[in-house]
Amino acid sequence: MGAQLRVYKRRIQAVTATKKITKAMEMIAASRIVKAQRKVAASMPYANELTRAVTAVATGSTTKHALTTEAEAPTRAAVLLITSDRGLAGGYSSNAIKAAERLRERLSSEGKEVDTYIVGRKGVAYYGFRERKIAQSWTGFTDSPSYGDAKNVAAPLIEAIQTETAEGGVDELHIVFTEFVSMMTQNPVSNRMLPLSLDQVAEEGGAKGEILPLFDFEPSAEDVLDALLPRYVESRIYNALLQAAASEHAARRRAMKSATDNAGDLIKSLSRLANAARQAEITQEISEIVGGASALADATAGSDK
Repeated sequence: MGAQLRVYKRRIQAVTATKKITKAMEMIAASRIVKAQRKVAASMPYANELTRAVTAVATGSTTKHALTTEAEAPTRAAVLLITSDRGLAGGYSSNAIKAAERLRERLSSEGKEVDTYIVGRKGVAYYGFRERKIAQSWTGFTDSPSYGDAKNVAAPLIEAIQTETAEGGVDELHIVFTEFVSMMTQNPVSNRMLPLSLDQVAEEGGAKGEILPLFDFEPSAEDVLDALLPRYVESRIYNALLQAAASEHAARRRAMKSATDNAGDLIKSLSRLANAARQAEITQEISEIVGGASALADATAGSDK
């Protein structure tokens, strides 16, 4: 019985140590969510004004630009998937991967070849384990991305969309990331970034239904688009990285809180079992003492006769 009690005590100590770790990770994730939300809010004014500028150029000119013109028969598409570098975040990365898989199936059913670009070690590991081809990948910054990281990710994607498909380019550019809605809700979404839909761009920038002024473009509208649209792609990717980071921290906080609560319940259950084992041990010792005393009394009474 004593051995069983020691087993329960060791398990309680191990679970208590785990609970301290998960509680600390929960608090760290909660503090990082606030920072990520501030970064998302800080990036919105720039993104909105850039969107207004893109809308003004695209609607104020008749230039047929490669980044705003639909291909007649698109045959290749690039998909950028944003996952996490670390685990312990519940179904955060797996949900984003499932959304990318659904998008890939839809594009394939439309007769398009898909090139996959991945941010985050979890996505890279998923595709690597299944020996699927990855066009390019980036890791090491998913929990705290910078604008420089967004530029590095955007550069090969912009180059691919500007290259002819016969030379290895793509006709469409899609992005899959986890949108941060609230502390309890994060939704994986898939959006097409390029070619641009002017109605979608105007809606994103809050300019839908707004009458934009007329502009004269120097040196030309095409040159202005060449300068603006890469910045637009970078800002979209940066915003997606920030929302994904906030979603990752929120998912990790929720997962660690659940683990902490489960550890507390397990400690209570083990404590009850340990108390029961201790009570059984005490009862057995008392029974042995009483039995021994009774036997000694009987032996003494027999000797007196």
